Amino acid sequence: MTGKTPSLPRAAALVGPFASGKTSLLEALLFRTGAIPRQGRVKEAGTVGDASPEARARWMSVESNIAATEYLGEKWTFIDCPGSVEFQQDAYNALMVVDAAIVVCDPDPARAVMVTPLLKFLDGQNIPHMLFLNKMDVADGRLRDVLEALQAVSDRPLVLREIPIRDGERVSGFVDLVSERAYRYRPGASSDLIRIPDTLRTEEGQARQDMLEHLADFDDHLLEELLEDAVPPQDEVYGDLARDLAGDLIVPVFFGSAEGGQGITRLLKALRHEVPDPAATARRLGFGADGGPAARVFKTVHAAHTGKLSIARVLRGEIADGAAVDGGRVSGLHVFPAGVPAKAAKAGPGEVVALGRLDAVATGDMVGARGDAPVPWPSPLDPLFGLVLRAGKKADDVKLSGAVAKLVEEDPSYRFEHSPEFGEMVLWGQGEIHLLVAADRLRNRFSLQIATGKPTIPYKETIRRGTSVHGRHKKQSGGHGQFGDVTLDIAPLGRGEGFAFVDRIVGGVIPRQYVPAVEEGVRDYLAQGPLGFPVVDMAVTLTGGSYHSVDSSDMAFKTAARIAMAEGLPKCEPVLLEPILRVDISVPADATPKAQRIVSGRRGQILGYDAKPGWSGWDTVSAYLPQAEMGDLIVELRSLTMGVGTFSWRFDHLQEISGRVADKVVEERRSALAAEH
Repeated sequence: MTGKTPSLPRAAALVGPFASGKTSLLEALLFRTGAIPRQGRVKEAGTVGDASPEARARWMSVESNIAATEYLGEKWTFIDCPGSVEFQQDAYNALMVVDAAIVVCDPDPARAVMVTPLLKFLDGQNIPHMLFLNKMDVADGRLRDVLEALQAVSDRPLVLREIPIRDGERVSGFVDLVSERAYRYRPGASSDLIRIPDTLRTEEGQARQDMLEHLADFDDHLLEELLEDAVPPQDEVYGDLARDLAGDLIVPVFFGSAEGGQGITRLLKALRHEVPDPAATARRLGFGADGGPAARVFKTVHAAHTGKLSIARVLRGEIADGAAVDGGRVSGLHVFPAGVPAKAAKAGPGEVVALGRLDAVATGDMVGARGDAPVPWPSPLDPLFGLVLRAGKKADDVKLSGAVAKLVEEDPSYRFEHSPEFGEMVLWGQGEIHLLVAADRLRNRFSLQIATGKPTIPYKETIRRGTSVHGRHKKQSGGHGQFGDVTLDIAPLGRGEGFAFVDRIVGGVIPRQYVPAVEEGVRDYLAQGPLGFPVVDMAVTLTGGSYHSVDSSDMAFKTAARIAMAEGLPKCEPVLLEPILRVDISVPADATPKAQRIVSGRRGQILGYDAKPGWSGWDTVSAYLPQAEMGDLIVELRSLTMGVGTFSWRFDHLQEISGRVADKVVEERRSALAAEH
């Protein structure tokens, strides 16, 4: 292959399922390129990535780790992204700015389905990507079986770039299908060049032909050469590989062992020669070649000592410390050599940098880029699991709200809401671990004492029949007394009709100025009915009453209305209403029966299922589910689908509930209200 002009700094994201070995691969890449003196091990908590207390406490990545290095005179930034589906937002954000992704997979056909959501996202955004089959040193099965399973979940053709050399059951080297050279692995070092084993000649020839035929699907000249049995020049093959990768037309496949240091040099060479440069990436992302400096923020961090940091990829021009940019003035600029933040004076195209104190800039925003039309930033993932947060000290409520707002800014897949109905602060996220990590960050980073709990289900109550009731409030003390007297008709309304207040006072038995106070008293009572929940779907009509010219007041009539409601509503056969959600569950087709059993086991009503559009081999199961049964739905669903099952939901209607389930809800509500007082 001919020599290559050094590229501008490039960036690649390491993505893949949980425990596939991404952090180990980052460690191996940094060690092989000389950025670190020794290769750390995840099990020893000695890696560049996963250095936060939340990550080490769980032995898993919970945020993207960024590390820059150099290889053969070229600068690279690698972004090690979390593998857990609960932290997938971080991975998706990083993928939106890199030149290519390395999808790290286990060499196990049964686990191939775990990469489906990632591959769908990559193809949906036309992001160049390659596969690295990790842990090949301990793989049991055949490479062919792994490829077939992965091809079944990939919309793009997988193009095998090498075949393994085996020493018994152990993979001891590889044959490169372009150069047709064989290499034997050496522990922790570059591989040795050897002769292609005679036993692999036939297999190598067939595998190479398969690779060329895939490339010929996108190159008519190469197709003509193959039809004429001509041997295409290596430069032409390398050119096709680079062009097809850049266009997200193919997915090259490599293999090795990150922890054992095998296949790392081969991967680095492929990255160097075939991954598009930053200029091509900028064009793909909608940034023109002309104009002022342009960068896109893909991660926000609120650090303890430096304040807010906007981590961005520079796609055009140069950004300097102190420069005035959209969103403010840069106050501090950092790069990430070997994963350790270091101050820098400026950054140019291709570099990944942290820009200090751009308070108005959010994840996904552009810094500069006037006149460009960048590709839209993907919408945040929808929330699937909720957790109530309570400050240990009442005085810390405001501090807690501010700290949570910062976490939401860092990870847009969190969603924070305050429930005035129940006085709860609820943080929504992608799963239980996702939210527990947030709670740990509030304790560790913001020094907050917090407790967590399950959100209160927003039950409502209504009535089955009506009544007429009289309420009088009369109190005499020194000076003016208090007098209010009302007669109310209470009647049920149809489901979903809400609340109506009607004034039918005639003859001035109650002066007009007191009528709004009567309605206010009624509404005040309805916030917590006889069963302990807000009352809906009913009408109250003010039909009569009396007043005193001296002692009547707004407060007296408000109190009289509350007295009337408290006496009348228990006579109207109050009934509990539970919120029912419309839920659409997405799973691989072989898990569809499991999903249906989950729905049935949670008092749900299955509405049907159909093929998921654009997802070959996947189904969507539609159902009605009580919100009370949703708490750990995502946990069970993921456990039955190797982590890939998910769902979307929306409120649909309220439904009457009775019997033991209703009795238990009312009893728990009364206990909770008693504890508050």
